[in-house]
Amino acid sequence: MITPDQVISEIQRLTAEAAKAPQAIYEAEKVVADKQLAYDRQSALEFMNAQGTVADRENIAKLNSGAERFELELAKAELNRVKNKAKQLADAGVLTASIGRQVELIYRNAG
Repeated sequence: MITPDQVISEIQRLTAEAAKAPQAIYEAEKVVADKQLAYDRQSALEFMNAQGTVADRENIAKLNSGAERFELELAKAELNRVKNKAKQLADAGVLTASIGRQVELIYRNAG
């Protein structure tokens, strides 16, 4: 059986973890911005240095900036993971608070 102290302890743990979420999201957003800048820069350089029609130059730029694009996509995936974890923490906090109310009722009725 869950005790009120266990519920309080879990709520405190979840609150401490959730407090870290804004900074983690910010850090992940910074990485995405850096990777976006690197990709845009590399793609533009490749386009300017390529020969041929505009369509040819665009395709060459895409091909030659694939590594930067891949890094950008990985950074976006990490940002989504951080946001999902923050939401899961918030959801867990709500659930734990609900359990806490039920535990409180059980202890009140038992005593």
